[in-house]
Amino acid sequence: MTDQLVTDSATSSNGLPARAVLVLEDGSRYVGRAYGATGRTFGEAVFATGMTGYQETLTDPSYAGQIVLMTAPHIGNTGANDEDMESARIWVAGFIVREPARIVSNFRSQRSIDDDLVAGGVVGISGIDTRAVTRRIRSVGAMRSGIFSGADFDLSDGEQLDLVRSGVQMAGQNLSGAVSTTERYELPATSERVGSVAVLDLGVKTSTLNFLADRGFDVVVLPQTATAEEILELAPDALFFSNGPGDPGASDRHVEMLREVLRAGVPYFGICFGNQLLGRALGFNTYKLPFGHRGINQPVLDKATGRVEITAHNHGFAVEAPIDQISESSEGFGRVEVSHYDLNDNVVEGLNCLDIPAFSVQYHPESASGPHDANYLFDRFRDMVMAQQQQNGNK
Repeated sequence: MTDQLVTDSATSSNGLPARAVLVLEDGSRYVGRAYGATGRTFGEAVFATGMTGYQETLTDPSYAGQIVLMTAPHIGNTGANDEDMESARIWVAGFIVREPARIVSNFRSQRSIDDDLVAGGVVGISGIDTRAVTRRIRSVGAMRSGIFSGADFDLSDGEQLDLVRSGVQMAGQNLSGAVSTTERYELPATSERVGSVAVLDLGVKTSTLNFLADRGFDVVVLPQTATAEEILELAPDALFFSNGPGDPGASDRHVEMLREVLRAGVPYFGICFGNQLLGRALGFNTYKLPFGHRGINQPVLDKATGRVEITAHNHGFAVEAPIDQISESSEGFGRVEVSHYDLNDNVVEGLNCLDIPAFSVQYHPESASGPHDANYLFDRFRDMVMAQQQQNGNK
């Protein structure tokens, strides 16, 4: 997934932060100071536009394989805590900030982000012009990149660039196995029980599971290796595909499994990667965006209500489907409409099946972190499952 050689600290022998350099695939170089661990790391350079939520970003498994640049200039002011962790560890391949907080000040803080980066062996860089890097990525697109600090900073420019260019492209990568749980586990419903939901963990966030439990679901979390037969044997009231990293075009097995479960009549809800896999299961193609959507301020139109929602995104791929007409699934699932689209670039942000109980959205409705505009989608999922239960009971 990434190639990392790290040491424990970003501090040089004179007590000052060690020098570091960010190298992009096109040869662009940005010299700053080490932040977090020192050494070398490689991944796809992307930018996230949220002014808050840096801890949720760091621990979101969807960022596996990516070096994340925060466009907000000050990062780390409120420190870090155990409650805001979206998984058990940091997943980003590297971290880029303009100015890290010198002092952590928040009553919920238990440590600094720098402490977490060092503990996780995450190589970062600070003190560079993040606006310039963002503009470069917007102009050229997301690129392979590397951060070099400590002894690796002293490698020649040519050696560093060769290492970056020898890295893998994000397109074509299947990363689900790197982030998914290896063992099944369960969370009980925390409100009046509706039924059970099988969650395929493709990089699921903790808050997503909590919101499902809050809606009355007994949550059964399955590794990404689960088969359609195993899911149907559980007889769940619904199936949920989570967010996750990688190229949906490299997940043929998950697509075929989803088709089999949909044909069995199991209600389905997917977010982010789960939206892309539903699109593929219905017969649509997916494609790579130039620089993706990442942040907590993306405007999305809900076509059913005409309401504009400000939403949290983290995706570099999207579904290719017409936003202004109802389509017929080439895989025999009936009529499909694009339910949501991004107002910045008309990218498909949601799919709704009109003849089977299935829908999905491309963004993160669990609002961790970010606005709560889309949290109602968990209610919509619960209502869909209850309607299907009633329909099955009347047969």
